[in-house]
Amino acid sequence: MNIQKYMSFVKTVEYGSFTKAAEILNYSQSGISRMIADLEKEWNIVLLERGKGGVKLTSDGQKLLPYAKSLVTEYEKLQMQIDELNGLQTGLIRIGTFSSVATHWLPKVIKEFQKDYPNIDYELLLGDYNEIEQWILEGRVDCGFLRLPTNSEIETIFLKQDKLMAVIPENHRLKDCEKFPIAEICHDPFMMLEKGEKSDVADLFERCNISVKTHFTTWDDYAIMSMVEIGLGISILPQLILKRIPYNILIKELDVPAYRNIGVGLKDKRTASLAVKRFLKYLDYIEE
Repeated sequence: MNIQKYMSFVKTVEYGSFTKAAEILNYSQSGISRMIADLEKEWNIVLLERGKGGVKLTSDGQKLLPYAKSLVTEYEKLQMQIDELNGLQTGLIRIGTFSSVATHWLPKVIKEFQKDYPNIDYELLLGDYNEIEQWILEGRVDCGFLRLPTNSEIETIFLKQDKLMAVIPENHRLKDCEKFPIAEICHDPFMMLEKGEKSDVADLFERCNISVKTHFTTWDDYAIMSMVEIGLGISILPQLILKRIPYNILIKELDVPAYRNIGVGLKDKRTASLAVKRFLKYLDYIEE
């Protein structure tokens, strides 16, 4: 029972609320709150400050959290080992991903994996490149999709190149060009897609020695496309994002080919659970 209390404590801190922790652990909100209160009573320490905006750690809670996390991680490893001995009858795969991979790659991969391992559960965390790196290093996810190259402490597997494409309004002056001249980018207001501190497009501009008029910056690719559609500017987006889009925009190859390299990363392939190792083999089902 104590391990459930530790998990309640750790998940409540991770998600910042009793409600979200309850959803993840399949408990009631009052059950999560009660278990943490039990811990506080047993230890004679206040772990969390409760407020309308959620919960946050006390100074004592901050000191004890790493030890609780360590216990929970070791317990999860124990459960994974038991799952392996039972032939993958149950298990959980935690995946860090960005939106285009979650939308266009993962559904097919998970569908094929489920045919062979129907009782495996999944937890998908959506974030930017930096967040996913951090989740892998902290053990928050078992594996994560990343732009390569990435942090040297992460073991990676290259998956695919994703071409960068110019995105322009339908009435743009260069609507009839076969390939969009990269030098023309600086003559229009530019909509920049930023994924944390690492930007594929910013790297391209630096390589081509181009300075653009960035009028709008966001990490929401659909917001970019909507603004391009109504003529607020132009953008450059990865081809994977541009599949099955609902916007009336033109997509052009660049006259200077550019790509982002997408891979999957793990903290340590050798110690990954059997479920994760098997799941990685199903990445062959990623569609072009």
